Amino acid sequence: MDEKIELSAKQIAELTHGKLEGDGSVIVDKVTKLDNEQSGGLSFANGPKYESLIYTSKADVILVYEDFVPKYPVTATLIRVKNPQLEIVRLLQYYDSLRPEKVGISSHAFIDKSAKIGKNVYIGDGVVVGENVEIGNYVKIYPQTYLGDNVKIGAETILYAGVKIYEQCIIGNDCILHAGCVIGADGFGFMPNEEGVYEKIPQLGNVIIEDNVEIGANSCIDRAMFGSTIIHKGCKIDNLNQIAHNCEIGENTVMAACCGISGSVRIGKNCIFAGQVGVKDHVIIGDKVVIGSQSGIHKNVKDKQTMLGTPAIDGKKMMKIYAAMNFLPQIIKNKE
Repeated sequence: MDEKIELSAKQIAELTHGKLEGDGSVIVDKVTKLDNEQSGGLSFANGPKYESLIYTSKADVILVYEDFVPKYPVTATLIRVKNPQLEIVRLLQYYDSLRPEKVGISSHAFIDKSAKIGKNVYIGDGVVVGENVEIGNYVKIYPQTYLGDNVKIGAETILYAGVKIYEQCIIGNDCILHAGCVIGADGFGFMPNEEGVYEKIPQLGNVIIEDNVEIGANSCIDRAMFGSTIIHKGCKIDNLNQIAHNCEIGENTVMAACCGISGSVRIGKNCIFAGQVGVKDHVIIGDKVVIGSQSGIHKNVKDKQTMLGTPAIDGKKMMKIYAAMNFLPQIIKNKE
């Protein structure tokens, strides 16, 4: 927490609906790790494996599970909650809501006369807003951001510095686009002619990002050749991801850094992609699929499967293969 914002243990217990044990008047102004060398602050113990740290922690207040039974004396004030990690997140959200919001339009921004700007909007230095752009209420657009013609930005969306949104693209409400991400650049479409020279295929579609989506820094989402590339509501996409033209990502799917999704891929709802996953073009992935890091998906995947490896196969089978590989050196040695 910021040093300017102080909360008592009693206030924290009230905010988390927790049960207070110890000194409710103790004040904290930061969140720390259980094993932090510095004294003071608020911390949390997320499960039995962290229990030993509770007894030696220098934190003043610690969130613990409701059923925690101490084996040794605890010097910190305890607050018993159902889920310590979740309550820490909610406390951070509460703190974030107290920070002063940026408002106002910089005189160093260029805004076309045809643009429609909502109320209580922040537009920073060097922002360029094209023709017929629509910006909703309470939007924040940080410096050096570019909005192409006919772009629409929903209410309470945040565009951090250097975001580039090409023409015709639509961004929903309550979205966050981090620095340097590019929405609506041309899809990678080329066709060789009779001489073997690659001719560019016009990319005439757009990108639609629905509500409550977060896109990480320097990620790229390409516009469709025709129609729309669609990121459905609730998706969370990490830094340095590439999503190609005409893809559709189902709602509440999360994607860690450095994934590459080829053109016309359809991904279902509530999927989890670990880092550096690659997906072949036109593949269809079902709902609630989990894909391990560095996996290569080259064919369709049914609902609720876990996939590992390159090419990816069923996760349990791949774990057996990984385990068997440990015996290969000895097998080879025995045959020599």
